Amino acid sequence: QVQLVESGGGLVQAGGSLRLSCAASGRTFSSYRMAWFRQAPGKEREFVASISWRGSSTYYADSVKGRFTISRDNAKNTVYLQMNSLKPEDTAVYYCATDRSTLVAMRIMPDQVNYWGQGTQVTVSS
Repeated sequence: QVQLVESGGGLVQAGGSLRLSCAASGRTFSSYRMAWFRQAPGKEREFVASISWRGSSTYYADSVKGRFTISRDNAKNTVYLQMNSLKPEDTAVYYCATDRSTLVAMRIMPDQVNYWGQGTQVTVSS
C-alpha cells in the first residue's frame, strides 16, 4: 500500500514559481516510477511529468517542457515538481501518482495509475 500526500500549492502571479512536494509512505516508494498529473475545471485529468524509480530518466508533457522540473529524493520518500514561468493555463489541481512501474520515465495514462494523492490547488493569476 502506498499513500501519497501533496503540498505546496497556492496562488501565484503569472511568471512566478511554485514547488510542489509529494510525501509517500511505504517501503517500496523508491522502487516505483512517479508522476504528476493535473486537472483543470471542466477538463480531463492530464499527464504532466514522470520520473523513473532512480531518478535517472524524466519525461514531460509538451505544455510544461522547459518550465517544469520533476525530481525525487528516495531517502526522504518525496517527489517534487518545480514549476517556473507559470501561466494562467497552468491553473489546476495537481496530483501525485504512481503506476508502480520500474521502467523508464514516459507518458502515463490516468487509467494506468495505481495510487493517487488527494491533490493540491495551483492558481495562476494573470
